Amino acid sequence: QVQLVESGGGLVQPGGSLRLSCAASGSIRRINYMAWYRQAPGKERELVAGITSGGITNYADSVKGRFAISSDNAKKMVYLQMNSLKPEDTAVYYCNVDLIISGSSYSTDHWGQGTQVTVSS
Repeated sequence: QVQLVESGGGLVQPGGSLRLSCAASGSIRRINYMAWYRQAPGKERELVAGITSGGITNYADSVKGRFAISSDNAKKMVYLQMNSLKPEDTAVYYCNVDLIISGSSYSTDHWGQGTQVTVSS
C-alpha cells in the first residue's frame, strides 16, 4: 500500500508564494519520477512540473521561472516552490509519483488527494 500526502496549500495574494510538499510512504522499492499536476474548475488536469530520480526537471511553460520542483529521494518527498503567484494558478494541486513497489519489478502510478491553492486579493 502506497500513500501520498500533500500539504502546504492555501489562500495567497497575487505575487505571493507558497510551498507544497508531498510525502510518499509504504513499501516502496524505487521512485522513478515525481510530479505536480493541477486542475482548475472546468479544466483538464495538467502537468505543472516533474523531476526524475536523477534530478532532471521539466515545467509547464506557464510556470517556468516562477515555480521550482525539488525532491529528497531518501525521505521520499517532493516539493513545489511557487513564487509570483497569479490568479490563474488557482487550482487543486496533485502529487503524482511513478514508483516500484517492494517485491515488484514493474512501476505503478500513484496520486495524492490534492491540495487547494487559491490566489486572490
